[in-house]
Amino acid sequence: MFVRCFDRDGRCRRTTGKWPVVCLCLACWSAYAVDVGLAGVFPGKALLTIDGGAPRTVAVGVRTGEGVRVLAVDSDTATIEADGKKRVLRVGQNVAAQETGSAAAKATLTADGSGHFVTTGSINGTSVRFLVDTGATMVSLGAGEAQRIGLDASKGQPAVVNTANGQASAIRVKLDTVRVGEIVLNNVDALVHQQDMPLTLLGMSFLNRMEMQRDGQTMTLRKRY
Repeated sequence: MFVRCFDRDGRCRRTTGKWPVVCLCLACWSAYAVDVGLAGVFPGKALLTIDGGAPRTVAVGVRTGEGVRVLAVDSDTATIEADGKKRVLRVGQNVAAQETGSAAAKATLTADGSGHFVTTGSINGTSVRFLVDTGATMVSLGAGEAQRIGLDASKGQPAVVNTANGQASAIRVKLDTVRVGEIVLNNVDALVHQQDMPLTLLGMSFLNRMEMQRDGQTMTLRKRY
């Protein structure tokens, strides 16, 4: 299977036939600005998402292959250097590669009592309860939810996923539409698990196209493209 990486002009920069167990590694060595999000913080380390890739831990002082360097980390923020600029990100905040227009579609979410961001949206026009999960590579559904929505998993591609209980089988599918608030995305990659899940995970196949800003108990998603 081929994964292509495009620059801002739509030109293909690199392809690869590698298909890791769960995460898609999209490494694109081009000159445009990187898109960096802060998914979490640890002592001396930051959990970053870069150009829509899976979250990865980067220690203070380390510079990634995309040119992102972590300068400092505290209880809920990280100071990073990217494209020659220093930025302070809070957990859940994202620095977009492109400016977001004032009329861009957005969704505002409020954390529940456990600090999780749960919201109602839709998949292919059917109402769904989403849990925002920056640690999930793709939108992920349980078997019963996929059946309720009417997804035909038999047309998908077999995959293996890592869970808290070890590896498990899943099916990779395409969702026609995913809606959260004013935001609608088409042709979104997703995983259908064999077992049921309490909520559908709103993973990075959706979130990597957002600018994410967190302010206390509120998170705002803005569509970038």
